[in-house]
Amino acid sequence: MKKVIVVLTTKVATFNNYINGEWQESVSKKTFNSVNPANNEDIVGSFQASNKQDVQLAIESAQTAFPSWSQTAPSKRASILNQAASILEQNVQALAEELTREEGKHVDDAKNEVLRSAQTLRYYAVEGQSFTGETFPNDDSNMKVSTEREPLGVVSVITPWNFPLSIPARKIAPALITGNTVVFKPSSDTPLIALRLVEALDKAGIPKGVINFVTGKASDVGDLLVTHPSVRAVTFTGSTAAGEDIHKKAGFTTRTQMELGGKNPLIVMDDADLNLAATLVVNGGFSLTGQACTGTSRVIVLRDVKDEFVQKLVEKTSALKIGHGFEPGVKIGPLANEKQLKNVLKYVEYGKQDGATLEYGGDHLTSGEYQMGFYVKPAIFTNVNPNSRIAKEEIFGPVVAVIEVDTYEEAIAIANDVEYGLSASIVTNNLRIANQFTKDIQAGTVKVNRTTTGNLMNAPFGGLKKSSTSTFRESGRVGLEFFTQLKTVYMGY
Repeated sequence: MKKVIVVLTTKVATFNNYINGEWQESVSKKTFNSVNPANNEDIVGSFQASNKQDVQLAIESAQTAFPSWSQTAPSKRASILNQAASILEQNVQALAEELTREEGKHVDDAKNEVLRSAQTLRYYAVEGQSFTGETFPNDDSNMKVSTEREPLGVVSVITPWNFPLSIPARKIAPALITGNTVVFKPSSDTPLIALRLVEALDKAGIPKGVINFVTGKASDVGDLLVTHPSVRAVTFTGSTAAGEDIHKKAGFTTRTQMELGGKNPLIVMDDADLNLAATLVVNGGFSLTGQACTGTSRVIVLRDVKDEFVQKLVEKTSALKIGHGFEPGVKIGPLANEKQLKNVLKYVEYGKQDGATLEYGGDHLTSGEYQMGFYVKPAIFTNVNPNSRIAKEEIFGPVVAVIEVDTYEEAIAIANDVEYGLSASIVTNNLRIANQFTKDIQAGTVKVNRTTTGNLMNAPFGGLKKSSTSTFRESGRVGLEFFTQLKTVYMGY
């Protein structure tokens, strides 16, 4: 029986920016389309191609709203976040379907992302009400010395397409609960689900100007979001190249928080449970079609178990079902856009050119149900030179490079010999080795017998080296620190 890709609607709706509490067209009067990566003839919606004038209006709106919002009772701010969370939860199925249609991940994963985003709003609604300064002992009995935490002001939030709801939620929620105002620019590949978050906050009663939403190309609106003198902080998740550019352009008194690329290793020791190791690599390397900054892209395996491990890895990978996100049992969806598809195929060719062995996959799928989407079969390379391009450079797709080593020390040296340091894992039953690994590895997130992907919302998240600016962490209670500044008060009486 011929499979049919589900298209939820035939009418293309146009969506507006949200500035000063109103949904409005761009000053440019131009729009762009968001396309379904599983079927590039299916247009999800038409969005505003904003320009600098739109950004200027949004920043001015946020600046005007800041004094009142910064003085709003924390319980009131928390109530709005909780109400927005309820709106997301009440509409989880519809939102998940929109997210799948726009980004490509399976609808079950999309549903989990919607619910996690709601949980994030609720988490910061609680944590933000107890995030405060300290009181310090001193020798003067007639003086009190303490610190107070104050909001910064206008915060620019710039987010990617791979987790287009949960990443904005973990940036916007702590910004708002601490009394900042926000200008939010999502990826142009996934503007609809980002808009739904702003829509939920609007319906929850957030005052006008506290959150503003503009869509458009980074080349048209990005610089002003970073360089405008009223912007006190920029929080960004995306490529290292874009993060470095933002960091250089930001003003002297503008804070930056950058969560960037990764080339995440998983080490398989010779005492490892190889079934577990293969499962962890499949889940870490190929979930979300490999489009996660913490995805497993390098597997460094001890030579004695390499052949058996690779056999298990290929078996598990070949069993993965590839298809669109509304089909039951699908584990590999389309890549997010044509650019991503071309990039993955380019690196498959790089791997071949550099002498690696393509053990499995790497094919561009173009026939039948795949002909209108951006599909590729996940690729596994063996005999990979640690200095080759597929071993050094971020691919952001379903390509795993297997590197053989003779010792733990060699594995660590190779694991650390890249410019990134986001996430890393080891599979072993040796407690001594596991403990040593957590000290030796150069990564912000370190795991033992778990995938490189995934992080708790209540635990800090961030990388080392070029995976982050290594200034302020996201997630958890420490995620509130970036959005506040300390004032030390000496009160004599």
